[in-house]
Amino acid sequence: MNAHADIAETGAKPLTGPASFWTWLATHVRNNWLLWLGMATLALPTMASVARDSWSTEQGAHGPIVLATGIWLIMRQWRNALAIAQPGSTALGIALLIPALLLYAFARVTNIVEIEGFAMYGALLAVLYMQAGGAVMRLLWFPLLYLLFVFPPPDTAVAMVTQPLKIWISRAAIDLLFFLGYPIAGSGVTIQIGQYQLLVAAACAGLNSLISLSAIGLFYVYIRHNANWRYAALLMFAIIPVAILANFMRVLILVLITYHFGEAMAQGFIHNFAGVTMFAISVLGIFAVDALASPLRSRLERKASKA
Repeated sequence: MNAHADIAETGAKPLTGPASFWTWLATHVRNNWLLWLGMATLALPTMASVARDSWSTEQGAHGPIVLATGIWLIMRQWRNALAIAQPGSTALGIALLIPALLLYAFARVTNIVEIEGFAMYGALLAVLYMQAGGAVMRLLWFPLLYLLFVFPPPDTAVAMVTQPLKIWISRAAIDLLFFLGYPIAGSGVTIQIGQYQLLVAAACAGLNSLISLSAIGLFYVYIRHNANWRYAALLMFAIIPVAILANFMRVLILVLITYHFGEAMAQGFIHNFAGVTMFAISVLGIFAVDALASPLRSRLERKASKA
């Protein structure tokens, strides 16, 4: 039974707003309680593990925000989705569901939360396809893609991307401060300034914020420029240099605080404040790039209207 039929059976009319969405959800859960029980059994333990192991860290702090805004994006489209919902191919859905469940079981037994989260999400998408069909998934393509940021990426993949950037940022900070006359040297991600030695770890370089900034940037671009995908793609590429510049400024702040005020000050409250400042600078930088690129956006919109 598809979602549109559920509305018809109960006599409920599709209305706009959260109240009607929750009314439909309650009806669907009541009519398909076994399906929802199975999804809850699959999802709740995984989300508890993700919240415990990822959302409590700097790298995954964006997770709850992405989850809430992702659900909101789906709620914005739910009425349109109901109108086109048709059950998908059961054979294709099962072909997608079985590998996802096997991978989920493996990750659950081995306690690899990164794989477990994505496998669980893949299984839920397979169920969504069987219940609502491909047309609904195409309609909801952005929220479904955006919700992937809820789950932590594999540490090895993050290390492969961030390690070269960490080395480059630490080298650039050393060169700049040496030019300004500071007694500084370094090797790799280790910085020696005065009597202090600092390790530019992943969190201190702030490069894990690339994941958070990418999620926030995607949300901003989709909400503001959904109709112009070329300009949206340009803004997405701008996130990387903006984040790297903000992370470079964070490293400079921490190195200077360590040299002038001591290591305890740098690793205490000021360290956390520098992280918040870096993130704010990055978000404002994305907004600034958007404002400066408005002539380009206007040109692309004119071309699109003429095409």
